[in-house]
Amino acid sequence: MRNEFVEWLCEQLSPMGHMSSRAMFGGWSVYCDGLIFAIVVDEVPYLKADAQTIPAYTAQGCGPFEYSGKDGKLSKMNYYRIPDEVLEERGALLQWARAALEVALRARSRARAAKAPKARKPAVA
Repeated sequence: MRNEFVEWLCEQLSPMGHMSSRAMFGGWSVYCDGLIFAIVVDEVPYLKADAQTIPAYTAQGCGPFEYSGKDGKLSKMNYYRIPDEVLEERGALLQWARAALEVALRARSRARAAKAPKARKPAVA
């Protein structure tokens, strides 16, 4: 399965590392060196965001990806729409995408730390 927009996006972001994509849930996931940091739904790209980066998106009037669950309840993901003007300038796109990759790296680091075995306290004699 191919998507020309996703292929274009991966090409634009190729200076960041090995870019790949996968069809997923009616959209696409975009990876850099095997780590997901972006999604594309209905030709609209979204970048992974967190408390450090969300203010930049909201300042540009960009919101999170939202979808309706099976129960009809609206859910939001921590992926925010890329501002249109950012898509038009490769340098800006790379800057925003690198920030999203940093978000993904922080999330992976937190997840690994949470899974790490807890250090045992020495037994008191």
